[in-house]
Amino acid sequence: MKYLITESQYRLLNEETEEILELSFKMFNNDWNFLQEYLNMLGNPPYKIIGNLDLAWYNVKSLGRLMSVDGYLNLYNTNIESLGNLESVGGYLYLYGVNITSLGNLKSVGGDLELAKTNITSLGNLKYVGGDLDLTNTPLSLKTITEDEIISQVKVGGKIRL
Repeated sequence: MKYLITESQYRLLNEETEEILELSFKMFNNDWNFLQEYLNMLGNPPYKIIGNLDLAWYNVKSLGRLMSVDGYLNLYNTNIESLGNLESVGGYLYLYGVNITSLGNLKSVGGDLELAKTNITSLGNLKYVGGDLDLTNTPLSLKTITEDEIISQVKVGGKIRL
């Protein structure tokens, strides 16, 4: 028996069986552009970073198909607009002062989540922050979001700063 499926259904089936590539940023001499060239050569598979990912001062707009970072993720002074497919960060996530508006697919951050002076208007799918959650001087804090509203959506292990 043969089954006919659409191209979009085929892509969905293929994505579900796609393995997540595990990489260390150190393998690429901590060079984001070098890492991106390597991923492009492989057809841009989903991947995770073992260890830390420090992208401060890089011209990064999206994290693409990055699924997780085991250590910390520093995006200070980047042009980040989207976290792409990112779902988890094992350590802290530092987004201070960037123009990002939503956390998208991000579900958990093991350490502090620094969002002060960002344009964040949505916590997206965020469910857990192991450390402090800093939302000072953001559109969310200026909209008078309450700590209770945050707690109803996100389990925060440390302090919430509005």
